[in-house]
Amino acid sequence: MKRHEARKIAFQILFQIDINDADPVKAMEDFLETSDIDPFIQILVKGVNAKKQEIDEIIKSHLKNWTIERIASTEKTILRLAVFEMKYVDDIPAGVSINEAVELAHVFGDDGSGKFVNGVLSKLTD
Repeated sequence: MKRHEARKIAFQILFQIDINDADPVKAMEDFLETSDIDPFIQILVKGVNAKKQEIDEIIKSHLKNWTIERIASTEKTILRLAVFEMKYVDDIPAGVSINEAVELAHVFGDDGSGKFVNGVLSKLTD
């Protein structure tokens, strides 16, 4: 599976976990209807879930005139996924993580989601 597709799936699973407070492994198995889960999806889902508090602190420190509580679940999940990649996955350039996050925002968010996600994530690379 290509990483682009894996990110889309990981986003959807993480969104469900955030909304339903579900167990990550069960959420992956339920979403994919199998226990044979792509390793990159596992890294993303388990990693974001394990580092969620740290990731949220990183996001909070780069928000201007926003609180993390005000961010819609879609954008918050996308930001968490991208920040995890940028901070904890060594073989992915930050620019790739940002571009993928913006693409996810265009697919799953509203008209302003891509710009918002890009704005927050670009501050992480300054």
